[in-house]
Amino acid sequence: MNRTRIVCTIGPRSLPEPALLALREAGMNVARLNGSHADLDWHRHAIAEVRRVLPEVPILLDIPGRKIRTTQLEHEPSFELGDEIILTTEPDHDGSAKVPVNYPDLHTDLEAGHIVLADDGTLRFTVLRVDGRDIVCRAETAGQLRSRKGINVPFVKLNTPSVTPRDEAMIAFARETGVDFIGLSFVESADQIRQFRDLIGETSPRIVAKVENQGGMDNVQEIAEAADAIMVDRGDLSVETSLHDVALRQKRIIEAARRHGRPVIIATEMLHTMIQNSFPTKAEVSDISNAVLDGCAATMLSGETAIGDFPEEAVRLMREVSEAAETHAQDLLDADAPEIGDSVPEVMSRVIPMMCRALPITRIVAITRSGFAARMIAAGRPRQPIIAVSDDIAAARSFNLIAGTMGVHSNVPFPKSSMDHFGLVLEMLWQRNFLDESDLVLTTGVTYPYPGNRMNSVQVNRISELVASLGWERASE
Repeated sequence: MNRTRIVCTIGPRSLPEPALLALREAGMNVARLNGSHADLDWHRHAIAEVRRVLPEVPILLDIPGRKIRTTQLEHEPSFELGDEIILTTEPDHDGSAKVPVNYPDLHTDLEAGHIVLADDGTLRFTVLRVDGRDIVCRAETAGQLRSRKGINVPFVKLNTPSVTPRDEAMIAFARETGVDFIGLSFVESADQIRQFRDLIGETSPRIVAKVENQGGMDNVQEIAEAADAIMVDRGDLSVETSLHDVALRQKRIIEAARRHGRPVIIATEMLHTMIQNSFPTKAEVSDISNAVLDGCAATMLSGETAIGDFPEEAVRLMREVSEAAETHAQDLLDADAPEIGDSVPEVMSRVIPMMCRALPITRIVAITRSGFAARMIAAGRPRQPIIAVSDDIAAARSFNLIAGTMGVHSNVPFPKSSMDHFGLVLEMLWQRNFLDESDLVLTTGVTYPYPGNRMNSVQVNRISELVASLGWERASE
């Protein structure tokens, strides 16, 4: 099992059943859909296909949120340095004379002298004037402005609402289709996450907060505490803040996520050259390795798997590079472990990896309805694989985003009024071939629960002894 999870964006190249199976075999752990592209009918079909072909793989739906983009253009204008180009908030244009954007009030937020960036900062414009709903710009780079490309206006406060009508529609769609995670763009505060959680509900889909601008960086600790997972979107982050220190910001975000026991995904251009080439650059390989050494839970592929020519090869290479880095990551992460509090779960999350180093533990079993125990243990980056068991099938599927963790659904609800469920879970895992007789297993969970009491018990058992003393049998025997 690859400890560092791999998130793959699903697109035309990767949606057919053989392609999905190939991605899974190569190392995909989470399937991502980009809600900024295609319509809801396509996404509904894609979700149904992933569920049919790979029912155990969790689905992450990125919703557009406050992300500004060009609309679908019939004409994608090319321009030279110094040319004038008109952006507009009037929707009824095809790109030939004016390029419409999806934020209807952009013209009220901009004025002469403001800088506008497009396509992850590769295109740069200066605002010359605002004429009604038209934003007249001068091109500071040559290039082509294509459909549905991101628009950024760094250091300008936009009056976009925290939750847009399109967000509400996408959240309703996510709940209807049963996706496991929703990715929220441009999260700037814990309060913003709470607003979305009120719309989503308490449990599912879970929230992946994307830290993409200075507002998010300023409040990264509270965002990490409030979200279920974090994504470092380096494309927008580099143009909304500063390209020069994006690596340092990445490290800060990872540290905040680890402090609060949250999985963190590193995204944007990790193997960008493999969209068209079968081999990556040395810089891309180094980028993946450093993300693992920093302590990320997952790395993400976008165009590489959605539209690229070598999707399976990109996933396999990402897995191999991650595995190589993981052999050296533990010592670095131990030396730079975040501070912990004095609650029982926080102390247990640090003690369990220590026990796993002192004893020849081969598997960690976390009995957890919500995933709390698995997240806390994974934050300590134990070398042993974690099997996270829940009697909630959606929760169990979502655990596959957590570093080094396999989510397993228990068909029979387990009681927590005693320690009996520890034995029931271990027997179930034995019967389903998740455990072998040679395993020495550390099991953790909660017993005798009451409000605020979580992850308060640990057992260490040799499976061969349990099989012999309790008479367990494989389901097939």
